[in-house]
Amino acid sequence: MTERMRPLLAGNWKMNGIRDCLPEIKAIAEGVKHPLSEKIETLLCPPATLLYVATALCSDSPLAIGAQDCHQDVSGAHTGDISAAMIADCFGTYVIVGHSERRRDHGDTDELVRAKAEAAHAAELAAIICIGETEDQRLAGETLDVLKRQIAASVPDGATAETTVIAYEPVWAIGTGRTPTRPDIEAAHAFMRADLIARFGAEGKRIRILYGGSANPRNAKELVGIANVDGLLVGGASLKAADFLAIYGAYEQLHA
Repeated sequence: MTERMRPLLAGNWKMNGIRDCLPEIKAIAEGVKHPLSEKIETLLCPPATLLYVATALCSDSPLAIGAQDCHQDVSGAHTGDISAAMIADCFGTYVIVGHSERRRDHGDTDELVRAKAEAAHAAELAAIICIGETEDQRLAGETLDVLKRQIAASVPDGATAETTVIAYEPVWAIGTGRTPTRPDIEAAHAFMRADLIARFGAEGKRIRILYGGSANPRNAKELVGIANVDGLLVGGASLKAADFLAIYGAYEQLHA
């Protein structure tokens, strides 16, 4: 039997957070110390300006710290960018690549996302590769085609469960308070699982597939119980320790 990875609950702070927010990070770090942390992995991705101090705050906590993007090159004349090696140098262990906001606002293509994921792997970081359809694509019935295309082009050939996480974020649901129906999520995640197994064999059974898109304390209990949902990528609800820890608590009944 193939061993499944622990579910991953990841928070993406996006362009939010200054030093005044450090108590929230500390509270999250302290809140995930109870025995549930052995069964659920937790991660917070604050702005790059807080990476180093965040890893210091979490040095005795199971809470991992990651970044929200990286450049595909190790170094060079790339003003304003940070490399995967720089993230690792700040003791980060994860990096998000291909988020829809990067794809939309910065023109990140599937090929560029793959290059960034490869750079993350080279720096011994785990890459969270985001994929998902727009509302127009959804209404046109193209959701599964989009997911298949993005997995094929964005995920490196050498991906493993230890180095790679897939995050399904319907673009139309991010920050809107809208979520797909349970059957829609089940269908999308089952499709992605089958696609990963077809490409990576037994390893495809272990690669975690997160759901993102307006995940919050109110819907977390239902979301974490859906088949092939191996965790959540949380946006706005991760900014407050109380909300993030409430979502974390949704796993308690599953592991009671």
